[in-house]
Formats: sequence, structure tokens, C-alpha cells
Amino acid sequence: MAMRKRSVLGVFGTAEAAAHATSQLREAGFAAQDYDILTGTPYPEGAFGEHDPGHKLFIFPLIGAVVGFSIAVLFTVGTQLSYPLVSGGKPIIAVPAMSMILYEGTMLGALTFTFLGVIFESRLPRLKLDPYDTRITEGAIGVIVSVEENRLGVAEGVFRRVGAENIVREGQSSSQTGR
Repeated sequence: MAMRKRSVLGVFGTAEAAAHATSQLREAGFAAQDYDILTGTPYPEGAFGEHDPGHKLFIFPLIGAVVGFSIAVLFTVGTQLSYPLVSGGKPIIAVPAMSMILYEGTMLGALTFTFLGVIFESRLPRLKLDPYDTRITEGAIGVIVSVEENRLGVAEGVFRRVGAENIVREGQSSSQTGR
């Protein structure tokens, strides 16, 4: 039986303290996928030792373009075969006449699937909200750990040991923890 994953957030005042917390989490046996960094300030990728989650966003426009092109071919060929209009011996299925509709169908499919891909890769809508502290928007750095419930105490212990300014468990807000 798999335990439910829960989250705990440690808030740190400096980038060095947050980086020290991530190294201590690794030493305590947490995988890089178990924790993430929350900050309102831009830092270079991997500055805190966090993993790069990677994405598959490039697949969505490709699939969308194929779907859009296929639907455009179906519409244009289907329309021309359903209602044949013979004029002066010209072919019923005329590719030059279809090219604009094929282009528009391809672009519409690619754009629609890209939009859906961004929503999917952003994991929206988020039904379960992780803990948060408003000081993160004011310049503090949060380290959030998502693990099984029996390991939450270990993560909180690491946060206390490295000097977290605040520790917030899932289900609490920063106002409930003494801020």
C-alpha cells in the first residue's frame, strides 16, 4: 500500500541558506525529484542543486499540426467529392485550391494543441495546493519537499537544523505558523 505524499515548506532568507538546505536534504536521503525551490527572484538553472524537470511540450504542436492537416484534408476532399463541381475539365480535387485551407488547418491544429500542451505541462488546474508563505514573494526562498507522510518529520528536522525562518506543513498557511 502506497502512502499518500504530503508537502512541507521551509522558508529561508538567503540563497546560501536555501542551497545549504538542499544539500542537507540530499544527505538525508531525499532524491532531487522530492524537493523544489520557490522564489520570486530569478536564479540560474540548478543554482540550488534542484533537478531540471524536463518537458515534452514540443510534441504537442507536432501532433496538433498532423491532426489539423488531416481534418483540413478531410474537409476539403470530402466537400469536393460530395459536391463535385466540374468546370472546363479541371480536376475535382485541386491541390492548389486546397493549399490555403490545408495551411490554415495545420496552423490552427498546432496552435490549439500548443495551448493545451502548455496547460498540461503546467499541471493546471491544480486541485491540491502545496503549502506557501507570503514572504517568498517578498524575496525569501522556499524549499518545498513532497514525500510520504512518514518522512515529513525528517524533512522538518533538516529545515530546523539548517535554520529555516518558517516551516509550513501542507494544510497550514503561513498565518497559522506564527507569522
